[in-house]
Formats: sequence, structure tokens, C-alpha cells
Amino acid sequence: MVQVCVNGGRGSGDGALVPLSPGAMADSAAEAVAAGASDIHVHPKSPCGEDTLSPKAVAATLEHIRSRVGVPVGVTTGAWAEPDPAARVARVREWTVLPDHASVNWHEPGAERVAAALLERGVAVEAGVWSGTDGAARFAASPLGPRVLRVLAEVTDPDPDTAEDSARELLASLGTAHGRPVLLHGEEGGTWPVLRLAGRLGLATRIGLEDTLVLPDGQRAVSNGELVAEGLVQYERARHAL
Repeated sequence: MVQVCVNGGRGSGDGALVPLSPGAMADSAAEAVAAGASDIHVHPKSPCGEDTLSPKAVAATLEHIRSRVGVPVGVTTGAWAEPDPAARVARVREWTVLPDHASVNWHEPGAERVAAALLERGVAVEAGVWSGTDGAARFAASPLGPRVLRVLAEVTDPDPDTAEDSARELLASLGTAHGRPVLLHGEEGGTWPVLRLAGRLGLATRIGLEDTLVLPDGQRAVSNGELVAEGLVQYERARHAL
């Protein structure tokens, strides 16, 4: 499974190609799915382009994207969008249109409360476990671990020379991950080395403008669709190189 991460926390300062409006997100998601993405991760935005968990923004984003594609669509619940854990839980309970899944970063305060609120509403949970945090240890001890949809193993090391080693360390710290599937991905300079490692290990992965703005050769990507197409090439090449 290759998930497209449509925009992430990026904004207008990252270039006009980053989709910020519901319509632009839908267009970009549709192109990515046509290129081979089978799942979508998106950050709904406020009118000023900031990440938000507001019911209105979440509903508009999901409705626009679902009008264009038929694959699962997930959203973030990152603490940067709503720092107070109680307010984050309240937002989830206020959503009028529900995503298929939502990511919860396990190192963030209130993560289990947010995950429980999502599960109560019938929304699948992607457990975000970041390298360089205590997320793996907290997830290993979590009674909710066996109930998540999958683990998003996020390698935060942006160095292309060390990201693969960081990825292997993260995977080792996850252990059995409660038996849940693992999606492995990197970010910035570590994006492509970690994606290729996912291919060699046969793990799900993701690619998109949230994780990187450039192709493996350093050229600026023109769209999420281009990143997905190249991601699939790189993934399959790594998988068959064994």
C-alpha cells in the first residue's frame, strides 16, 4: 500500500503546488490516486492555511476529496492543530463528517484519549510513532495498541546518509507493534532512502508533498501525482533488487 500525504503542515511559503483549499486537495488527491496511491492522508486547513481540526474544515475537505476518489481518506489529529488534549478530543466528537481513519501521534500529550474518542466514533486509528521520541515505548504499553488500524513509523531523521539506520532503529523499537501492520516513511532528505527500505522490507509506505518537495534526483516535484508515480518506481525497484 502506498499512501499519498497530500500537504501536511506545509503552507503557502512552500510553493503554489502545495494544495491548501478543499478543491485543490481534491484535485491533487485524484491525480495521486490515478498515479497509483491507494490511501490518502490529508491535513484540513483553515482559511488562512493553518492546520485545523474544526468540523467545518474537516467536512469540506472530506466531501471534496470523496467526490473525486473512492479510496480511504484520513486526516491528522496533530497537537500543533489543537494543543490542548481536551479540546482535541472535543473537536473529534464535534466532527459532522467522519474520515475513514485519523493519525494520532503517540508521543503527544493526550494521545490515548484522542485515539479512544476516534474509536468510539468508529474512526480507524493510525498510530503515529516518531523516531527520536518515546512514542514506541508508549505504544508498546498501550491497551489500545491491538485496536489500531496500523502503525505509521515516521523517521524524523532528514539526513539521507543516516535515515535508513534511523528507520531500522525505529522498527526495532516497535518490536511486534501489537501485531498491527506498519507503514514506514521518512521526511525531507530521508524520504527516498526510507521509502526504498520499505520496499526492500515489503512494508507499506507513503509519499507526497508533506514528506518531500523533491524527486530522488533533487529536482522539484510538480505534484503529488508525480511523487506517487516515482515512489512506486523506486519502491518496486528496491523490492525486486533483493
